Amino acid sequence: MWELLAASGSARRGRLQTPHGAVETPAFMPVGTRAGVKAVDADDLEGLGAQIMLSNTYHLMLRPGAELIAGLGGLHGFAGWSRPTLTDSGGFQVFSLAPKVTEEGVAFQSTYDGDRVFLTPEEAVHIQEQLGADIAMQLDVLVGLPAPRPDLEAAMERTLRWGERALRARTRDDQALFGIVQGGVDAELRARSAAATARAGFPGFGIGGLSVGESAADRDRAIDATVAELPGDKVRYVMGLGDTEGVLAAISRGCDLFDCVWPTRLARHGKVLTASGDFSIKRAEFAADPRPLEEGCDCATCARYSRAYLRHLKVTGELSALRLLSIHNLRYTIRLMADVRAAIEADEFEEFVGKRTAHRMA
Repeated sequence: MWELLAASGSARRGRLQTPHGAVETPAFMPVGTRAGVKAVDADDLEGLGAQIMLSNTYHLMLRPGAELIAGLGGLHGFAGWSRPTLTDSGGFQVFSLAPKVTEEGVAFQSTYDGDRVFLTPEEAVHIQEQLGADIAMQLDVLVGLPAPRPDLEAAMERTLRWGERALRARTRDDQALFGIVQGGVDAELRARSAAATARAGFPGFGIGGLSVGESAADRDRAIDATVAELPGDKVRYVMGLGDTEGVLAAISRGCDLFDCVWPTRLARHGKVLTASGDFSIKRAEFAADPRPLEEGCDCATCARYSRAYLRHLKVTGELSALRLLSIHNLRYTIRLMADVRAAIEADEFEEFVGKRTAHRMA
């Protein structure tokens, strides 16, 4: 399913094969929570070079419902998206609702209508099979950080048991089911979780429970402990990580896939991502600035519109600002991944990171 094509230190350049095409890794997945990335459409995403889109099981199982989506051709037919898709299990969203957790599953209240919902590891697999994603994720148990070690260990062990149940529940041979490594920022728990998840035989692995407010140093130690126990011939996905520095740090440790709402969420607040540093387009200094958001950027926004015009759209509340800024931020992130792949192929990843860091700090 995943093959290694090149390496530069521990950074890996690979190819992930799916029923809807190949994904060149390292890769970033735009987040289409409800089967659509906010403010952009499938044509936009294809033009930006997005290889794979992530959608959310929790939201889609509640609205419009997995059966309806299955009847309309699965996520690909429903959303008009012909490229690969990944669905998370909804675990993060469920556990943000303070659910009642038992060994059988989780009970929680729908954010849409208040109804009580019960989700098991088996049902999470069944729903994702109905959605028809190329890659599905097991249901896992999250613990907010910081947390007592006994709580982290209990959640990690339950995640392992739920992973075994998820594997037994799967029925589709054309959908890959990934296991998820938990353990907070405790290196020993991370190592135990990763080793056991690897033994279970999943074709790929999510590294969950990070990007929730821990320090960069703690995050990196947790990733190091995890990667050391995972097989080198399978894909590694750091869930919820999308900032430039964090992604580059994870790639340097041998990780391959990333997702985050970061690029589009920042865009909706007027923040622009660039290789030389991030800025708010709402600042008064850009009121008459004729330059594009980023010199040399090949996105449609930078090709046509000035900072002055985009600031005007944003401060006057025009909806088009959300789309145009999202297009730029997504293209910045996707282009970063392409540059990373090229640097790994040339065995110059460390130099690439050094130059990138120096440029952003200048």
